[in-house]
Amino acid sequence: MERSCDIAHLAHVEIYTDKFEESLHFFTQIYGLKLSGQDAGSAYLRAWDDYEFHTLKLTRHHTTGVGHIAYRCASPEALARRVAAIEASGFEVIGWVEGDLGHGRAFRFADPFGHVFEIYYDTRWYAAQEAAEKAALKNTASAYTGVPPRRLDHLNLLAADVTEFRRFMETCLGSRVTELIQLDNGRLGGCWFTVNNKSYDLACTEEHGGGHGRFHHITYATDQREDILRAADIFLQNGVHIETGPHKHAIQGTFFLYVWEPAGNRVELANSGARLILAPDWEPVVWTEADRKKGQAWGLKTIETFHTHGTPPVKKGA
Repeated sequence: MERSCDIAHLAHVEIYTDKFEESLHFFTQIYGLKLSGQDAGSAYLRAWDDYEFHTLKLTRHHTTGVGHIAYRCASPEALARRVAAIEASGFEVIGWVEGDLGHGRAFRFADPFGHVFEIYYDTRWYAAQEAAEKAALKNTASAYTGVPPRRLDHLNLLAADVTEFRRFMETCLGSRVTELIQLDNGRLGGCWFTVNNKSYDLACTEEHGGGHGRFHHITYATDQREDILRAADIFLQNGVHIETGPHKHAIQGTFFLYVWEPAGNRVELANSGARLILAPDWEPVVWTEADRKKGQAWGLKTIETFHTHGTPPVKKGA
């Protein structure tokens, strides 16, 4: 399939929380994101080198999980092409919605597993208003202190049929697969997708909990591994639940640390170095069940909650 360049990049993710104040404190005071703005229902957050007004929309809700996933198109014309492709795809179309504090009108659609996506072009660039927020270097979006994350990197969703989710991503967003897990039973256990030259911006892994529309994690990137090591101490000091890591993934090679924010959503810090997918004819790297049973890159076994914990939690008896 001819590569599409209509989608520029992953733009932002909306996460639901039923502990809004606690979650906001975590993301701004512990995790290190910056608050760009706030309205009655949501807080708009970004990392220090994200150019857009927000890359995380934290929304008050009765439960946890993901509200929507947004990608920015490369141009108004690219947006029109993608809208036409989605409307002809057979996947669920929600339609146009008004923007929020961070961007203009967006076109929404959904995968077969309950995840809502949107694409847009008109956006609001972040502009530091206070001297302390202005970067000393003109090519940096804003100032930073300590070891906060640099930019939004990727997210992971859960789906009952990863093969069908792959068809959705390739058809609607023009994504390509860079790595995948091929299970012994013939199913895909996971796929890692990109819309540009990053190694991946979205992963989908198989839902083991019987849930629908569930969220696995969101990830922000750091400059270096040492930032993640220091973050582990910061999380420990603040009583944040460290689920697994620091360690190195076998798939995609990212150095990682996973924690749960106060409402229970999984959050990752990761560093992938300078790995890019530059080959136009890249063939997906295939990992087998035998490969995965070896654990992560340096032998750490994947803990059970990584396969079972997602948000929102599955109700007992559902």
